[in-house]
Amino acid sequence: MSENPELPEGASAAPVVEKKTLDIVEIMAILPHRYPFLLIDRVIEMEARTRVVAIKNVSMNEPHFPGHFPDFPVMPAVLQVEAMAQAGGALLLGEYTAEERAEKLMFFTGIENARFRRPVTPGDVLRIEVTVENWRSRAVKMRGECTVEGKLVSEAVFTAQLVPRVRKPAAETPAASAE
Repeated sequence: MSENPELPEGASAAPVVEKKTLDIVEIMAILPHRYPFLLIDRVIEMEARTRVVAIKNVSMNEPHFPGHFPDFPVMPAVLQVEAMAQAGGALLLGEYTAEERAEKLMFFTGIENARFRRPVTPGDVLRIEVTVENWRSRAVKMRGECTVEGKLVSEAVFTAQLVPRVRKPAAETPAASAE
């Protein structure tokens, strides 16, 4: 008889890896970015404090393509790194409540070993996988890779830090004058 009555005979009690997905509305609830700078469309896998996999559907309708480049549209490499950071940001900020996120922003503090292997063009589906290398209470170091159809197109190691969001007081509006 099995030691664990909930497992079938001979099954191992390996830990279950919790995976989570996020649609665009859920991503927008976590990240502060908006069009045209929100660069992930869906999270297809998420393991808390470990890794995240996101998807970016590259479309000719994006604002950078008319100028980068007119006769050969290519997604700028810097936007690929930003997409990696946003995927990592969804992982990092997903650890906080909406109230806590309202008081924080995540900023890049470093980018290392960035490499760009192949052009990313309209119609491509960019698969962004980010793995945590070091997680501290307010800072994180992550390794990101972007692939298209299983081929590596870009990679980078980056660090980011949570900082308090400084809110400016709303400008006072003059009271309507009584006549």
